[in-house]
Amino acid sequence: MTIDETELPSIAAERAAMVEGILIDCATGGSSQNDIYERLRREFVQNEEFKPLLPPFVRAHRNLTSFWGWIKQQAGTYAERRQIIGAGFTPLMDHLEGKGSAPGDKLVSETLETFDAEGVHLVWNKALARRSSDPEGAITVARTLLETVCKRILDECSIYYTDKEDLPKLYAMAAKALNLAPDQHSEEPIKAILGGAMNLVNGIGTLRNRLSDSHGRGGRLPVKPSARHASLAVNTAGAVATFLVETYVEKHVPAKAADAA
Repeated sequence: MTIDETELPSIAAERAAMVEGILIDCATGGSSQNDIYERLRREFVQNEEFKPLLPPFVRAHRNLTSFWGWIKQQAGTYAERRQIIGAGFTPLMDHLEGKGSAPGDKLVSETLETFDAEGVHLVWNKALARRSSDPEGAITVARTLLETVCKRILDECSIYYTDKEDLPKLYAMAAKALNLAPDQHSEEPIKAILGGAMNLVNGIGTLRNRLSDSHGRGGRLPVKPSARHASLAVNTAGAVATFLVETYVEKHVPAKAADAA
């Protein structure tokens, strides 16, 4: 069946709600909208921002026949099935409706997008998407965000680094290149602020190593981070990354534009 695009909502939140509605229909009497389900499911699965927030049963079941075989085994009543589906869509809908956004999310996203739309901004979006649904993964991505920004700055400044440098070292190199190292300033308030930024970066690295999913934990009992830990890491990484990006743009972009002229 050919799908008329004009019949589909243009807003992501409404498209997600349509998928949820189709699955509820399927679970409570049947649905004839398999083509639309497959179309919209494919869009969400292929979107790096939304995929981590999709209900596991949407990621697992490519069509309504497969989904029906699963949901009928999960619950025997319509009410229970509606509850399962609704709960599964809550993280995605909250994200699309802005319920999980921190005040600085939009500013940080826009700032990083101007720096490198295909690199840094993509990493930031991944971190935002995973804060509530995957706290451990979000902490890992928060560090990746800072590493991405630092390496991009070092590349642009033609400063050599290797794969052996950890995040604190990369940040120290990038900060020095941008005149943001504490020892490059004599004013105590400025030194304190810059030193605080360096401590935040070190803290993200420590939090990531102890709580995130990037290292084995040996025989110790696992420590599971909560969404608030992830929000702290992601928002801190976003603030520091934005500070680096804004400083780089202020110091280097006008000079490049003048050279080109």
